[in-house]
Amino acid sequence: MKRILTLTLAAALTLGAASGARAVDFKASGEWLMGLAAGDASLVGKQGGRHVDSNDAFGAGQRVRLQLDAVASEALSGTVFFEIGEQMWGNAESGGTMGADGNMVKVKNAYLDWVAPNTDIQIRMGLQAAAMPDAAGGSAVMDGDVAGIAANFRINDKVSLTATWMRPFNDNYTTDVNEPNKTVYANYLDNIDLFALSLPLNLDGVEATPWVMYGMQGRNARFNIHGWAQADGDFAQTLGNTYAGLNRTGEFGGTSKTYGALFWAGLPVKITALDPWNIEFDVNYGYVEKMGRFNVLNGETGQSVRASTGREGWAVKALVEYKTDWGTPGVFGWYASGDDGNVKNGSERLPSLNGNAGFTSFMGTADADWSGRGNLYEKTLTIDGTWGVGLQVADISFMENLTHTIRAAYWGGTNSPSMVKYMSSARAFDMDGDAASTEGPYLTSNDGLLEFNLTSVWQVYENLSASLELGYIVNMIDKDTWDRSFMSDSFSRQDAWKASLVLAYTF
Repeated sequence: MKRILTLTLAAALTLGAASGARAVDFKASGEWLMGLAAGDASLVGKQGGRHVDSNDAFGAGQRVRLQLDAVASEALSGTVFFEIGEQMWGNAESGGTMGADGNMVKVKNAYLDWVAPNTDIQIRMGLQAAAMPDAAGGSAVMDGDVAGIAANFRINDKVSLTATWMRPFNDNYTTDVNEPNKTVYANYLDNIDLFALSLPLNLDGVEATPWVMYGMQGRNARFNIHGWAQADGDFAQTLGNTYAGLNRTGEFGGTSKTYGALFWAGLPVKITALDPWNIEFDVNYGYVEKMGRFNVLNGETGQSVRASTGREGWAVKALVEYKTDWGTPGVFGWYASGDDGNVKNGSERLPSLNGNAGFTSFMGTADADWSGRGNLYEKTLTIDGTWGVGLQVADISFMENLTHTIRAAYWGGTNSPSMVKYMSSARAFDMDGDAASTEGPYLTSNDGLLEFNLTSVWQVYENLSASLELGYIVNMIDKDTWDRSFMSDSFSRQDAWKASLVLAYTF
């Protein structure tokens, strides 16, 4: 019986192929990551006499990513990208406990690539990786996975044009709300739509990609991502309402606006004509329309202030490297606008959707982006409200298949120290604390951090590498600025450190 079923299935497949169905080639790729990590990323030691970081000093984990491409022709293909994990060893929720069997398979990307007939327009539709063009240290505005449609038209060998529509948020407003004389229903006016244009230019020795992005956010848009804050009350959320640790005392006021405008622009440039020099710089600007106001407590006076949800800011960053036979020394730096201390006129920091900038490998994303312990791998931080300068030497090699990168960087703040009087906790500056902004540490002009990195990569086999990352942050937060009597608890500051070893098998 089993043999008969097998022959029947084979015959059916043969008939299906003969009916005119076109052959599709399947291609598989992916990576296995295994990581061991130890450290303490918190900049606060104790608050109110209790330890702040409740994470174990040591952890281990794994992550698997599998990509499957179904290629019909050069003009048509489909891709699905699965992620299994992160699975923390010993943890039941992630499937790493005794017996395993966790439900941790996720769809990271799923998109269709096709070429419009009789044109040179390439189109990608679906869940895909999307990043605003950047240079010198990663995107300060957006770099992540999002649902949308992107179309690219190659004008000639040096110029092309890309247009993108993205819908990062929609139908996440799950609660009906009664307002005066009307009712706001779930999933009503809660979408955010983004429209971007970029013009990649590949000139002789110079690469530049000017870009602009316009967006609309509904008055009930709800989300939880870098640069966006969870709102209280009926008004839901706005991009501009992002002050780390603000002591909110009431709900948002109502607004007559249904949608608010968002706008970004950037100009990343890479100069490669001066070999062995490599010069990169990037300029970014962002604006969020004010959608309403909310109450925030002034701790010094004990009175509430009406804060604005508007936001407008900018950032510049640069990298200069010189390639030699023994390594690539370089200098990098950045400066981003900060809050002026007046919450009534909104925030002066660059708004960001999913900023992923950072020249370093502890607070930033310069090297590997995974460590094997969730709260220790590189924070996908923005540089909003900070400035910095650093030195590095990359690609140092004393042995075959073994390279090293050493780095030192100083982080300073551009936010006014007077903003602290609106904070509910000193942990606003703590990049690992629950009360911290998801954008990273909130640094004032009185604060500073000194970061050191050492990354070593051993190419064990062609498809297997081992990465050792060591990081240390000297905490120079100004205690007089943050240790205020009106805050909930006093605190002690501490340095942060990490050590991680990751084996990566890619194919």
